[in-house]
Amino acid sequence: MLKAYKYRIYPNKVQEELLARTFGCCRFVYNQTLAYRKEKYEKEKKSMSRTDCNNYCNRKLKVEHEWLREVDKFALTNAIYNMDFAYQKFFREHAGYPKFKRKHDNHKSYTTNYTNGNISADFENGKVKLPKLKEVKAKLHRAFSGQIKSATVSQMPGGKYYVSILVETEHTAIPKKAGQVGLDLGIKDLCITSDGRKYENPKTLVKQERKLKKLQRQLAHKEKRSNNYYKTRKQIALCHEKITNTRKDHLHKISHEIISENQVIISENLQIKNMVKNHHLAKSISDASWYELTRQLEYKAEWNKRKYIKIDTFYASSQLCSVCGYQNADTKDLAVRKWICPKCGAEHDRDINAAKNILAEGLRQIA
Repeated sequence: MLKAYKYRIYPNKVQEELLARTFGCCRFVYNQTLAYRKEKYEKEKKSMSRTDCNNYCNRKLKVEHEWLREVDKFALTNAIYNMDFAYQKFFREHAGYPKFKRKHDNHKSYTTNYTNGNISADFENGKVKLPKLKEVKAKLHRAFSGQIKSATVSQMPGGKYYVSILVETEHTAIPKKAGQVGLDLGIKDLCITSDGRKYENPKTLVKQERKLKKLQRQLAHKEKRSNNYYKTRKQIALCHEKITNTRKDHLHKISHEIISENQVIISENLQIKNMVKNHHLAKSISDASWYELTRQLEYKAEWNKRKYIKIDTFYASSQLCSVCGYQNADTKDLAVRKWICPKCGAEHDRDINAAKNILAEGLRQIA
């Protein structure tokens, strides 16, 4: 099994300069090979493979630009492969045509491959060995064992550096459980289970929104490209990073608890892209991050040999009585939080009832 372990690294000034050059060289090679590939197709109607693009880089670009030889060769090769992946995706899935990378783009990263022990982690001394950079100080908060495959070095908009080490390792699955649970995802409560448990929605963005507004106003009055402009922009980036980390930490705790206690997990297949078109709920839906929760449940279920199922988007889980099956159209109004079934008289909490219906529908599909 392939697992990635992400650590924060603390490069010195010399290493920071080399990292900046590597990011720049990867961007340059990506743009040049994409432009060459585009020109070849437009003028000669010739298609190029990623091997052809890599040869173009080695035989022409590196000859014309000697500074490309100063950085890690695997980083440049992987940049070309990333360009090829985006190019193939354009034809295969009709996605957008690959865009040229901008110098001032906030996303900075490169991937290097393992060969002859050029990547390693020293857990005792807190250091990571990387090609060209040699040993870099790191916060190695958890150990791993197995064969290292690659490493991705990235710089966040706030200025922090991270390395993600991909390792082929064994995963010890959590012992099997008899539990079965249906999940209803919401805004007031982030996740409601069929056994009546409600997980709180921390509303991380709302808590930091006042600070963000203040910083955005300050940024609007700064002179562009000035030192104070970049300082304020860095503060905004750090605020967004804190929001992301807090949200992900909360979601990991919820998904781990659900996976640990249940063998079968069932949720709705929500069309979030369509749901955020409602401008009254878009911010709350995005802050809840339902997709990230379902993504975590999906891969953790696979790791631990659980069964995770998504039922149909249009299944009327909120309208059906979980006792007798009567469909109550009045519950289409989101303001209705509790209701009594006109047929059997059962009293329902809207969200718990929906979770019970989701569980029943999922078990029906399994059967």
